Amino acid sequence: MSPDVPVPKLRGCYVISLRPVGGHASLRRAAAAHGARVLALSPWRIEPQNDATTRKALGEALRADIVLFTSPAAVQAAAALRLLRVRRGQAWLAVGAGTAAALRRAGVAGVVAPSRMDSEGLLSLPALAGVRGRSVGLVTAPGGRNVIAPTLARRGARIVRAEVYARVPVAPSPRALARLRALDAPLLLALSSGEALHHVLDALPSGLAAKLRHARVLAASERLAALAREQGFGNVRVAADARPRSLLAAAGPRPARR
Repeated sequence: MSPDVPVPKLRGCYVISLRPVGGHASLRRAAAAHGARVLALSPWRIEPQNDATTRKALGEALRADIVLFTSPAAVQAAAALRLLRVRRGQAWLAVGAGTAAALRRAGVAGVVAPSRMDSEGLLSLPALAGVRGRSVGLVTAPGGRNVIAPTLARRGARIVRAEVYARVPVAPSPRALARLRALDAPLLLALSSGEALHHVLDALPSGLAAKLRHARVLAASERLAALAREQGFGNVRVAADARPRSLLAAAGPRPARR
């Protein structure tokens, strides 16, 4: 490379992606912008639901006083089932910028999302401060962000839950395991889901789980950073939010090989 051209700060690094099957493209682009490559260790695949029970639950959730979507996948699955339109007097909320953008693409204007794009940021929105006696339609999947519903219930809200997609666990592919085993490069772990981290650590052979714990963790929130430390990761950085570019921006200088 010419001495006049700056060397990308993460050149030669590998970013471990825990996103669902088929959901790694945005992280690959962000990694490439820094000179890094991505190794996908998907914990699950997304399976939209299309049964009568789901359609009924979604209809009830979309009639709530407040409608809250927890992920872009929730928006996509819901939009495949019915037209998404805001009713008079409703507030529509998204957990982050990606979910809000998905809603706008589905034709929903006026979506509110927190600047801190995690469950805690969402719960701090003014629209969720005085919810006693109000209904909150939670459009989501089983498991996942299990902080939101209990907190809103304690605040006195009536939760109307619509689980419009499922996370179907998948085992790491032999090819991915072989690549991780063979890697002799600095590792960065993009962490935006505690559930995904637990699943991958449980699925990896013990030697590879130990190798993964040497990665520098790029956590989307303080809560996830604390979880990573509890799971034995010693090198943890906290990003501004869960967007791929924000996660990679938190990487800092190129980590050394381990």
